[in-house]
Amino acid sequence: MPGLTIGDTIPNLQVESTHGVIKLHDFLSNSWTILFSHPGDFTPVCTTELGKMAAYAPEFEKRGVKLLGLSCDDVVSHVEWIKDVEAFTVSNQYPLSPRSKVTYPIISDPNREVIKQLNMVEPDEKDASGNTVPSRALHIVGPDLKIKLSFLYPASTGRNMDEVMRVVESLQRAAKHKVATPANWKPGDPVVISPSVSNEEAKKMFPQGYEAPDLPSGKDYLRFTHVD
Repeated sequence: MPGLTIGDTIPNLQVESTHGVIKLHDFLSNSWTILFSHPGDFTPVCTTELGKMAAYAPEFEKRGVKLLGLSCDDVVSHVEWIKDVEAFTVSNQYPLSPRSKVTYPIISDPNREVIKQLNMVEPDEKDASGNTVPSRALHIVGPDLKIKLSFLYPASTGRNMDEVMRVVESLQRAAKHKVATPANWKPGDPVVISPSVSNEEAKKMFPQGYEAPDLPSGKDYLRFTHVD
């Protein structure tokens, strides 16, 4: 995505939301935040996503992560849409947690200004009036107000919340320890020690020890360990 991307600081916008006026830096500071946009209210995929975010909210909260949605319709529309989301998530067709209330704020952006500044614009699609629409974008923002990870999905594909949770856990471990997470990593799996950490440093930083497989190159850059 051109424009605002990984490593950039989120602009300190003042926005209207279902929880009133929010100044982004005040809301985002000192915590992790998932900022996610939707093509529009009363749309099928978005309705399922809002419900899944609501269902996962307690788990995100345990990890110190806030949720902040965005859709280009106005606040009145958002409030009515939320009623559909909550009714759907407790239906027999698509059961989620009985606690699946939408407790997180949803930003209103009827003039399509916020999505441009947050780089959440769908580049190829327009609404019936020819206006720019939001992409199905998601930024994970760190406590330092910088974007740590971005996803961009087409309107036809809903996000996988298990993957969102997985990358949150990966980012938090990387921020706490000098490690990275290998392919297909999930919580509980071993992580790899950063190449910037020498073996001497690794012995001090990871007293639990680490393993380095024998490689044809003879180099020991691939070092596995476990961290909480």
